[in-house]
Amino acid sequence: MTPVRLLTRPAWAASALAVLLAACATPGPQAPLPAPRALPAAGAAETSGSASGPAFGPADWPAPDWWRVFADPALDTLVQRALADAPSLAAAQARVQRAAALQALSDAGRAVQIGLSAEATDQRFTARGLIPPPVAGSIGWTATLQVGAAWSPDLAGGQRAALQAAIGQRRAAEADLQAARVMLAGQVAATHFQLAALLDQRRVVATAEAQRAQVAALVAERRAAGLDTELELQQARGQVAQARTQGLALDDAIDRARHALAELTAQPPAALQTHAPTLAVPRPLPPNSPWPADLLGRRADLVAARWRVDAATAGVAEARAAFYPSINLNAFVGLSSLGLDRWLDLGARQYGAGPALHLPLFDGGRLQAQLGGRRAEVGAAVAAYDGALLRALREVADALGTQRAVVAQQAAQAEAAAAAERAYALALARYRAGLGNYLVVLTAQSTVLLQQQAASDLRGRRLAADVALALALGGGFGPETTDSGKNPT
Repeated sequence: MTPVRLLTRPAWAASALAVLLAACATPGPQAPLPAPRALPAAGAAETSGSASGPAFGPADWPAPDWWRVFADPALDTLVQRALADAPSLAAAQARVQRAAALQALSDAGRAVQIGLSAEATDQRFTARGLIPPPVAGSIGWTATLQVGAAWSPDLAGGQRAALQAAIGQRRAAEADLQAARVMLAGQVAATHFQLAALLDQRRVVATAEAQRAQVAALVAERRAAGLDTELELQQARGQVAQARTQGLALDDAIDRARHALAELTAQPPAALQTHAPTLAVPRPLPPNSPWPADLLGRRADLVAARWRVDAATAGVAEARAAFYPSINLNAFVGLSSLGLDRWLDLGARQYGAGPALHLPLFDGGRLQAQLGGRRAEVGAAVAAYDGALLRALREVADALGTQRAVVAQQAAQAEAAAAAERAYALALARYRAGLGNYLVVLTAQSTVLLQQQAASDLRGRRLAADVALALALGGGFGPETTDSGKNPT
């Protein structure tokens, strides 16, 4: 008969550990995590170029100070002031600092923790406890001075995953800050050019009001000479009043634009009452200069969304690690005594060290629910990234389409304006010569005013489209604008 061989102590410990591992909670089979869309799959290839070409081509990629391309010193000053003082950027910067602090907190948890504790208590010791006489039932001091150390090895990778999640959140916050800077600069530029367009329209209306006043004076002379009736005179005066009404409405819009620009640049509303920009001359569209689709990957909002996907994915790894055992290594050394007179005696010294094993067995589904929540966060982050990507593609396509449409409209409007000016000159000459009636002059003059306002509006829209395209293509953001390292897109 073969004798039964008893297990050695190490073998017994290993067997016990295997049994415990088999009994602990497990994540079970999991479906693959969703993945963000790639640029070609999102349709970027179809919108990566155009017949007319963008105002900002690949060799002309918007720099971090892209607004300088308009050669407007007043705009440069406003944007720099906004980027230096805007409260919205201060709030975004605070979020970056908070994310950096959370990353440092996560990283600190991986290191050895060392602490010093000191305690002295004057108390009455129970006479019915473990402490024997003569201390039992007496009043005295207890004192402890101890240095302790603890370290938890990252056996399942949960700590590393938590750190990666914190790093992803910090990088997303940094990209959000850059996105806020790009958006703020774009808002300042757009409002600046909107104000310029309104001032240009105001000058057009002022010129029209002066011309209509001259025509009204001519009608009054002809009325006095019996060549016109009271009807023509009242029509002429009504046109003067109409132009004045349009001017007052534009004055209100101009004030509002100045107030908005002051808010964007962190100034009081009255700070820009004398600010009077003019419409810059748009840059000509270069023929056949497509931009590469991967430029979209340098948009700050897309970069932030992708970092959040990475952070959420790391969160899933952290949640999975919670299913597996963790070990804490603890050690301490110090002094402990009854009575302060023997506190620093060598006999009061104490020390110890040992491991502590923690593993989940039955948790009522808490870990599964936590893992399910983290997986759902990945799905939400991927959906947010996909939505941001589709929005970026739409914004680029809109900006390019608007540029092409405005250029075509400007060419057609220039012809219409020239024809309207000739028709107005002929109608006025015939009226002065007594060969035509005032209604023809009035109609021709209104057409000229509409064409002048349309020209001003188109110039403003062209500049707004240039700003929109600069923002749609990232506004000069790139991996080098932060300390986050490689762009995740």
